[in-house]
Amino acid sequence: MTRRTYPLLAACAALLCAAAALPAQAPRGMPLLAMHAELPPAPRWAQDPADPLYRGAREALNRRDYAVAARLFQRIRQEHPSSRYTPDALYWEAFARYRTGGMEEMRLALGALDAQRARYPRAATRRDADELATRIRGELARRGDTRAAAQVERSAVRASRAGTPCGEADDTQVAALNALSHMGGGRGLPVLERVLARRDECSAELREKAVFMVSRQGTPESEAILMRVARNDPSSKVREQAVFWLSNSGSERSLQFIEEILRTSGDMELREKAVFALSRHPNPRAQAALRGYAEGNGIPAALREKAIFWIGQRGTPESAAYLRGLFGRTADAELKAKLVASLSRSRGNERWLLSVAGDAAQPEEVRKQALFWAGQTSVPTAELAAAYDALRDRALREQVIFVLHQRDDAAAVDKLIAIARRDPDRELRQKAIFWLGRSRDPRAAQTLAEIIGS
Repeated sequence: MTRRTYPLLAACAALLCAAAALPAQAPRGMPLLAMHAELPPAPRWAQDPADPLYRGAREALNRRDYAVAARLFQRIRQEHPSSRYTPDALYWEAFARYRTGGMEEMRLALGALDAQRARYPRAATRRDADELATRIRGELARRGDTRAAAQVERSAVRASRAGTPCGEADDTQVAALNALSHMGGGRGLPVLERVLARRDECSAELREKAVFMVSRQGTPESEAILMRVARNDPSSKVREQAVFWLSNSGSERSLQFIEEILRTSGDMELREKAVFALSRHPNPRAQAALRGYAEGNGIPAALREKAIFWIGQRGTPESAAYLRGLFGRTADAELKAKLVASLSRSRGNERWLLSVAGDAAQPEEVRKQALFWAGQTSVPTAELAAAYDALRDRALREQVIFVLHQRDDAAAVDKLIAIARRDPDRELRQKAIFWLGRSRDPRAAQTLAEIIGS
């Protein structure tokens, strides 16, 4: 394994940890749900008279020539109404027209979808077609089409009512709510609030998405709605999303609410989400609150660890200095290990990690962690080799051998060869020989051959 591999693994671990705290919803500016079907399936009926048109339309769509694709899909239904391609060609014609972006094209797209609904109710793309129609009406409404706006509002109101069977037209409901929330004038907020007032289990996913839509409004009223959801929604996931999106508001009121959640909630996952929300909150006082949770004073270990992680993610000299100071003030070995890992992700802490590794007053596991993370930084291999010579504890020396194997550069191989040949500790020689056997350096193979032959 090359020296580059382990830093990548370490970075991936940090990203995965960060991702676990992120919301399921898409970030601002991104669609709440992806279009299910964006490219027609490969041609399947070579003997069908519409097959050449279908192939041409599919190729045009694939190269994003939407005007040509729309015309070719239209020709399929006009010239070959009995073709096996025709039921879904209506959907793809509508999709291509929608992607052109013109209002008249979008109205023609709705006509194609209406024709599909009337003539081919069992077409494979029917459910996708309902969602597409809602998206198109939402875009038309945003551009001032009052008829489309009324249809979107009716669809959104239906989504706000309880009693919808689980899984039924969920994407279409979301598309309707999303379109309404983009229409401006605050007209979507009352409908979204009615969705969030639902308590049936089947609406939980819809409520999660409604939380994000409410957060985009950025008003004191939407902030109040998010607070009510965070307190009262029966779904833990919905409550967590509400806390997360409150961190975007930047207001003192939202910060006080997040702190209240941390003080009073019995839901540990919600409290962990609140710690993350503190780390994202733009109010300067939020960072002081986050440090308070890292310090402890009766705070559960899991929350302290989360606070330390998110402070470390800031990557600033100030946050690193704070974490190094906290390391010196805490006696908890597990927390020290978390601090070592967090500091390893910021530049400028390389030699501090080596100093921890060499500090006999620190717990052995913390010292081993410091060696491991130092190996993932830009510390020169010569300094790691020097650390091996300075250490006397076998377990720590064994850790250095492992770190040198990860480096796998010329200097690391040199040191492993020296250990394998001359270290007085037989077990450590065997460890070095084991890792040399996994090196691609030709000198490693030569050394092993010489040891075998001696």
